[in-house]
Amino acid sequence: MGEKRNRESDGGGKNSSLVTEPLSNLSSEPFDLTEKNSEIYIPDRWSEASQIIVSNMVLPVVFVCGPKNSGKTTFSRFLVNILLQRYKNVGYLDTDVGQSEFTPPGFLSLHVLQEQTTDFKVMSLKTPVKCIFFGDISSKRDPKAYLDGVFSLYDHFLMEYCSSSDLEYSRKPLLPLVINTPGWVKGTGYEILVEMLGRITTTHVVQLCLSAQKKNLPKGHFWLDSNQMSEVNVIELNAARKDSLDKSLLIEKQTHDLRDIRIIAYFSQCFPHDIDSSTFENFAHALASIPPYEVSISEVKTMHLHCQVPGSEILYSLNATIVGLSISTETTGNGIPWCVGLGIVRSIDISKDLLYIITPVNPKILEKVDLLLQGFIEIPSRLLQIQEYMPPYMSVNVLNKLDPLM
Repeated sequence: MGEKRNRESDGGGKNSSLVTEPLSNLSSEPFDLTEKNSEIYIPDRWSEASQIIVSNMVLPVVFVCGPKNSGKTTFSRFLVNILLQRYKNVGYLDTDVGQSEFTPPGFLSLHVLQEQTTDFKVMSLKTPVKCIFFGDISSKRDPKAYLDGVFSLYDHFLMEYCSSSDLEYSRKPLLPLVINTPGWVKGTGYEILVEMLGRITTTHVVQLCLSAQKKNLPKGHFWLDSNQMSEVNVIELNAARKDSLDKSLLIEKQTHDLRDIRIIAYFSQCFPHDIDSSTFENFAHALASIPPYEVSISEVKTMHLHCQVPGSEILYSLNATIVGLSISTETTGNGIPWCVGLGIVRSIDISKDLLYIITPVNPKILEKVDLLLQGFIEIPSRLLQIQEYMPPYMSVNVLNKLDPLM
């Protein structure tokens, strides 16, 4: 990625791009990660279903689906906990780019989990074994690219965590796999789920259902034609909470906040531990003050994931944005670049041929990065509204030294 300036006091980055740790330093009011007005509880039927799955003689591959706010993520985490009581490792394929479980938003990711979740109301970041930066919070903009990403991660699971076989369909998993899916279950969203189930070999499909039947998926083996047979076990479960207008509005409003918090938590890894980043104002100040990495513009390429940008506008489009960081030689079988983490392009100096990037990615990995992926994952708007840090240049210690793009 060219020459970079190391931070004088590098308390973030550690040894991976998506670090596994509880977000305890974000426990103040603006960054509260818990649901204050509700308790997460596990219905008896969920426990019974999980025990049925874990007692299966075959290693389970479980596809969890259902409409928004039905409890898919909570059930998936609960099921992982139950599976970890029997198995040392459990695979977790997260296909929900809007409410990703262990990464910032916009990612498709494959994890191998070894530890149970002790508190479902507290979020944490975890390092995936592989991830793809889709760059959007919904598959609506590009369903094909979304499915290509999902299948690339599933293929990696087959290659690395299944028994060897010349025939792909006959490979047997060496560890359980839980697949969490987004809550878009109508129209194109429904068709995407059908495509996924047609490609992924599952033992169980768990359908979470709301009390409002019209919001749910069709019952049974909905992805098959009427004349097709399947040995896949379909388990239908009611949502843990009753569906109501007020609750839906509350959760819908909260999802945007949770996406912002995940982004903030991710970039908090850039800061030394003695820096207070527990409020939006403190975080914005820390983000503007920390020395960035210097990246030669001529040594990196930019890939726009969901739109075309004229060459003359590329630098304008990059400034003050979140980008995926990739290595052009490390791609999936169908050419999708694997992602090693995120960065913020804090400012640009054309006269020096430099981008200034903030990222927690390990410097040794960063040295190999030569591809920036730009999607529609944005810096939280509340950070750009902090007085003294006017967009689009979130910087106080380098603005007077740079010739930013205007």
